[in-house]
Amino acid sequence: MNHDFESAPEVATAGQLVLMVSADNKRFIIRLTPGAEFHTHKGRMFHDDIIGQPLGRVVVTHRGDRFVALQATLFDLIMSVQRGGTIMYPKDIAYALLKLGAGPGARVIEAGTGSGGLTTALATYVRPTGRVYSYEVRDDMQVRARKNLERIGLDEWVEFRVRDIVDGFEETHVDAVFLDVREPEDYLAQAWAALRWGGTFGSLVPTTNQVSEVLAGMQAAGFMDIEVAEIILRLYKTVPARLRPMDRLTPHTGYLLFGRKAMPLAAVGAAADGEEEPGDGGDEGEAR
Repeated sequence: MNHDFESAPEVATAGQLVLMVSADNKRFIIRLTPGAEFHTHKGRMFHDDIIGQPLGRVVVTHRGDRFVALQATLFDLIMSVQRGGTIMYPKDIAYALLKLGAGPGARVIEAGTGSGGLTTALATYVRPTGRVYSYEVRDDMQVRARKNLERIGLDEWVEFRVRDIVDGFEETHVDAVFLDVREPEDYLAQAWAALRWGGTFGSLVPTTNQVSEVLAGMQAAGFMDIEVAEIILRLYKTVPARLRPMDRLTPHTGYLLFGRKAMPLAAVGAAADGEEEPGDGGDEGEAR
């Protein structure tokens, strides 16, 4: 599989995902297939006119409308997923990836899958030796997400699970757990049980009263290094002579919460006096 959004070749290749952008900023992502055509309201584009040509060049439809062929970035792929509901926005996903420590070799649980926006980003970053375990209670949502991941060739790094997480997760000793579910405060014990010591918990909630509920639950469960954040992104019109903010804003998408599974600081003295620390005498320290 050609995971073309990692690094752009000098020319477009068969099987590659490319972003087609029109003069009025209409955007389409297509996978280049020899002999195929792509139909838009601005006319037909022939894949053979793009394959073998440098990225960044102009492609003209049969009606004479112009598009530019560009490398599809991770941002483009997340925003292009077929949606069955609200997705996490790239501004929130980017911060979550850093906080969760998602990187090559990481094992990460997410619940629920939704349309697969966060799943796409996680799968991109845990490659080539990591794994994403994605839980969703609704089979129809997971089918859509699986198709989204298959379309861009990332499904091999994701294990999809259709089940209610009230009974916990199948995996243990994972590096991170992220809950994007209706009532994450109800599943903090399950997240704690799945995490390795030092692992990161994260969640996204839409309202401040939910923040309070999750925050209280995290403190009661024993999470430390807790953080609550809201990511605000403000775009500007790209007209040098009339630089000002865009007329339409999306100032609030959700509140992010993060914390770490760690031994209580009050227990450090007890451990020094001979009590067993996390990972000693058992399989808690099991390697990935």
